Amino acid sequence: MKVEVKTNSKTYDIIIGKLPEIKLNSKTAIITNPKVSGLHINYLLNKIKAPEIQIITLPDGEEYKTWQSVEYALDRLFDAKFDRNSTLIAFGGGVIGDMTGFGASIFLRGVKFIQIPTTLLAMVDSSVGGKTGINNRYGKNLIGTFYQPEYVFIDTYFLSTLDKREFNAGMAEIIKMAVMFDKEFFEKIKNNEISLEEMIKRAVELKAKVVSLDEKEKGIRSVLNYGHTFAHAIENLTNYKKYLHGEAVAIGMVMANELSKALGYLSYQEADEIKKLLEKYNLPTSFKIENVDEFFNQFFLDKKTLNNSLKFIIPEKIGKFKIIKDIDPNIIKKVLRKFS
Repeated sequence: MKVEVKTNSKTYDIIIGKLPEIKLNSKTAIITNPKVSGLHINYLLNKIKAPEIQIITLPDGEEYKTWQSVEYALDRLFDAKFDRNSTLIAFGGGVIGDMTGFGASIFLRGVKFIQIPTTLLAMVDSSVGGKTGINNRYGKNLIGTFYQPEYVFIDTYFLSTLDKREFNAGMAEIIKMAVMFDKEFFEKIKNNEISLEEMIKRAVELKAKVVSLDEKEKGIRSVLNYGHTFAHAIENLTNYKKYLHGEAVAIGMVMANELSKALGYLSYQEADEIKKLLEKYNLPTSFKIENVDEFFNQFFLDKKTLNNSLKFIIPEKIGKFKIIKDIDPNIIKKVLRKFS
């Protein structure tokens, strides 16, 4: 299966299925983490043909998505005398993919890179669309670039070793796409009427279409942040240690749904349907807010906030989204108090 992504800067393919042989005529660096390398590096090496292959291993986890990690990888590239014709391969989950893409975009002002995601979350979300970045003490992905890969290869073989919690975290992003854009897709997931590969393909198709329309998130691409404004606040307040990204997004979706209900859009029945589908995949749907004002102030650290004006993506109904700006802060805080 193949999905084409067309952007102003590049057109490329997302290949879904068994990993093909990858022939490269340049120095190649595989950037990965110890867990993925230990499980799957030989599988990947058997598929790659290149004049020289370096393996660069970075620590695993959101707390290592830092400038120090990227600098370490870049130093290894300089040590091995990589040049502008070189290729980087991101081989791991979203953290590795974001850091590799960011490194590729700034090494010698830009070299080619390929995404080979190994988690469901990365397959349907971070590997598609060219967002790259790192975290800092102010928040998540606040430093980064828009930089498209040459290819994305999605092979569900890698999911055979993914633990259930990580798999479920990826399902949160798939459900997010269905709620925003495709009610029929939502119903198929809910009723178990779709295979895993078909689910991945549909989620990727929806994201590719949005990215093609709005590569640099000036308009409709912001809709992909449904649940994320709340999720990033949760992740920041828990130091990225308590929840996987998809778990935080699941809670964020429930919070966004509460806001939609408070504004008179989403019905109680559909909000309940979404919550039940998230819970079907053992995703968390509640969070205790200790300090409502502190949580509210986290929104202003979000990179999507402009001129101190908050913007929220909410479902008007399943399959239809709404972008809301300049909401009365008292309404937002009233919603947050439901979680306190």
